[in-house]
Amino acid sequence: MLRMGLGNLFAVAEDYPELKASEKFRHLQARISGLENSIADRREYYNEAVKINNVRIEQFPDVIIANWFKFKSRDLLEFSDADKQDVNIGKLFG
Repeated sequence: MLRMGLGNLFAVAEDYPELKASEKFRHLQARISGLENSIADRREYYNEAVKINNVRIEQFPDVIIANWFKFKSRDLLEFSDADKQDVNIGKLFG
């Protein structure tokens, strides 16, 4: 939903060149790119922590404590290819 909203925003900007040239709008675009990069970095950090957890709860002696406290393995945070794709602006307005 966020990607669709951003796609709508950028589509409107294409129709208004003065908006696209605005310093505030360029700053917004830069912030959005920064947020997307931060989300990707955090996903990688989370997945690395999950991998470490899943390995450690299977190894001795950690397996004893993991069983005692009922630690469970976790799933990696993954997105489908459809979630990763850019928004198709033409499809939104077509």
